[in-house]
Amino acid sequence: MAYHTTPYLLLFLPAALLFYQITPAKWRSYTLLIFSYLFFWSFSEKLIIYLIGTTFLTHHICIWMDTMDKRDKRKKRVFQLGILLLLGTILCLKYRNFFFGNVSKLAMVLHIDWSYQDQLIFLPIGISFYTLSAIGYMADVYWGKVKAEYSLVKTALFLGFFPVIVEGPICRWEDVEDTLFKNESVKAENVFKGCYRIIWGLFKKMIIADRLAVLVDKVYVGYESYSGAVIVAAAISYTIQLYMEFSGCMDMVIGSAGLFGIRLPENFSQPFFAKTCTDFWKRWHITLGVWFKNYIFYPVSISKTARKWNKFTRKHFKGDFGKYMARMGIAAMALFPVWISNGLWHGPKWNYIFYGLYYFGLIFMGLALEPIRDRILAVLHINPESIFYKTFQTVKMLIIIFTGEMFFRGDGFRQGFHMFKSIFQGFTTETFKDGTLLTLGLDQNDFRIIIIGCMIVFFADLIKEYWPKETKMCQKQWICTVEKAFVPGKWVICYGLVMAILIFGAYGEGYQMIDLIYAGF
Repeated sequence: MAYHTTPYLLLFLPAALLFYQITPAKWRSYTLLIFSYLFFWSFSEKLIIYLIGTTFLTHHICIWMDTMDKRDKRKKRVFQLGILLLLGTILCLKYRNFFFGNVSKLAMVLHIDWSYQDQLIFLPIGISFYTLSAIGYMADVYWGKVKAEYSLVKTALFLGFFPVIVEGPICRWEDVEDTLFKNESVKAENVFKGCYRIIWGLFKKMIIADRLAVLVDKVYVGYESYSGAVIVAAAISYTIQLYMEFSGCMDMVIGSAGLFGIRLPENFSQPFFAKTCTDFWKRWHITLGVWFKNYIFYPVSISKTARKWNKFTRKHFKGDFGKYMARMGIAAMALFPVWISNGLWHGPKWNYIFYGLYYFGLIFMGLALEPIRDRILAVLHINPESIFYKTFQTVKMLIIIFTGEMFFRGDGFRQGFHMFKSIFQGFTTETFKDGTLLTLGLDQNDFRIIIIGCMIVFFADLIKEYWPKETKMCQKQWICTVEKAFVPGKWVICYGLVMAILIFGAYGEGYQMIDLIYAGF
């Protein structure tokens, strides 16, 4: 029962909303929790025990820490125990075969008589998401940023709320506590906004992402038969597919929560307008990036090792060079675990590890070469704020994104590297004219629908990027007047999106439903 399926949209969600509304306010958290566990049970069944176990562990570890004084050394040990148990569970379930399988291959190379056979492991969907939320909550309680919650129901709802349990966003306690437990009555305004957001997400997934999946799957399955422009088309198509599906799913998730008046953190902010790799990761899968920043990057950058390195460089290197060496050393030791963790979080495959190291290398190189870049711009009298330079940065960033996602999608690093080499073999623009692309599972009408759909999404993102509601201009009376006058227009857009989904959506006879990509992570 995924977020884009008929049972969820027409049965489960309306039922949850109805029972939530008729339940007395003080019991509404229980209603949401019951429906959340029913939702999780619908696709995980007995594997729900892992979610329940994580909830009990997190709840009692946090209460245990809350009863201790800040200076009590046992508090740190309790915190470490909780983290060890949570990480140990996910490492055993998700990475055991990968780790021992690679050790077995290494033993074979070294002629050591030891081998390992992969074990059948049932991995609960969403474990990567709710485990990070649990670790973040524990860390915040340990650091004193939030108070431990003594209501088990609230802790369970925080970790198991049905809109976020499959694909996130990865919530921190402070992100949701104001609205998740408020138990307000259902409001017409929230219902309209929530439905509008859900429909927008369905538009992205069913009209664009699910169509592109046909082309992407065909090329990646038979990648050895393609070269040049076809590989480029597949890499671009996969990037668009991933964005439309993941951001579309986030629209459905945030819209679903919004029906109940619950606000969830945004997970995307026009990522293809990014100018640098750092900027891109502030816009793409935002909550994952924030989690890594708060719970890995910052702790490492202020650790004893980082302070020792800072002291060492200031002592042995003078002036600006000493500051530069200190900054680069701390950046390396803080960024490396972040990007290794980012790669491994997506799954136990070498291409995911490469994907993390790919962005680590690019971001670190960008920091290291920043003084040289600034000097070159000054010598050439190039204004960093000029349209020319910003356009150059955007095009460069798009190439980096498409290349990274090509490796990310591959079945192992070897496939990604083979496809990368194939780009430079037999590349010709005639591929886009001679009908080759029409042999990849999509016809001309499919391409037209995809292009029009992408243009609509691009235009919507363009408005968000350059005309955000938070700008001062929007406080002017005439802007407010236009927004009020546009309310009927929102209904027209809503009906238009529904009709587009019904007419052009990828479903019906002969259609194989495409699973949510990030649900597999």
